[in-house]
Amino acid sequence: MKTPILVALLMTATLPAFAQSNADPVEVELWRLDCGEVKVNDLDMFSDTRAYTGETRDLTSSCYLIRHGSDYMLWDTGLPVALKGAEQNDTDALSPTLKVTIEEQLAEIDLTPADIGRVGISHYHFDHTGQAASFPQAELMIDTRDWDVLSSDPLPTFAEGFANPDLVKPWQDGGKLTTTMGDTDVFGDGSVTMLAMPGHTPGSLALLLQLAETGPVLLSGDVVHFEEQIANAGVPPFNTDRGDTLASIDRMNRLAGNLGATLIIQHDPRDIDKLPAFPASAK
Repeated sequence: MKTPILVALLMTATLPAFAQSNADPVEVELWRLDCGEVKVNDLDMFSDTRAYTGETRDLTSSCYLIRHGSDYMLWDTGLPVALKGAEQNDTDALSPTLKVTIEEQLAEIDLTPADIGRVGISHYHFDHTGQAASFPQAELMIDTRDWDVLSSDPLPTFAEGFANPDLVKPWQDGGKLTTTMGDTDVFGDGSVTMLAMPGHTPGSLALLLQLAETGPVLLSGDVVHFEEQIANAGVPPFNTDRGDTLASIDRMNRLAGNLGATLIIQHDPRDIDKLPAFPASAK
């Protein structure tokens, strides 16, 4: 049986991810950025039970700007700049393209890359780390297990074709890096929390925000890529752990329900209208 002291310690250890500070709350603002599009010509690649045979789908590659008081953070950095203007096709399993860069969108709201203090990465895949190097002065925040993959030479077989260490070269070369394990309270006040959601990759993360007007917002990372995967308990065959994936889908869905959070599935274009159209923001 756990002693009262042990129970108290365990509770204290888990509180920071969701606790609200007693201090006056800092205003948090959220923008949804356009970070690319992906034409999926073989949707079955997202199901190890072949639930989508013969189907295609257009997915979005979204990333997010967060203002915490006077501090700015990016959550994911979308597709690489090299894909800007790339023509999509109907033959490749995945056909990505980029219309506008993060830097170009920041300029619309009078920000520059130097204004970004933190870059949070949900996982190491190239469509989430693509423009990270545009912010070399920022603190990179990523799960330890995913950073270990990006730091491996050679890459593990399961990461080949998905991870590109060159996209995070500023931090490979000594930039400010914070690696995390478990849930992480980014600003120390419970307003922005990186949530451990392993399975898609060893260190996959989601992001929970507490907004004063909108309420809680949960950004999915790649726990799922589109809404049907929640109901179908869908697992892509390229995920690194099937059991962890199913547990993370369950956690994400229950957490959104229990908090009454707006769940934003980052790759599902149907979720775009859940947040204001850029350059408007959610508060």
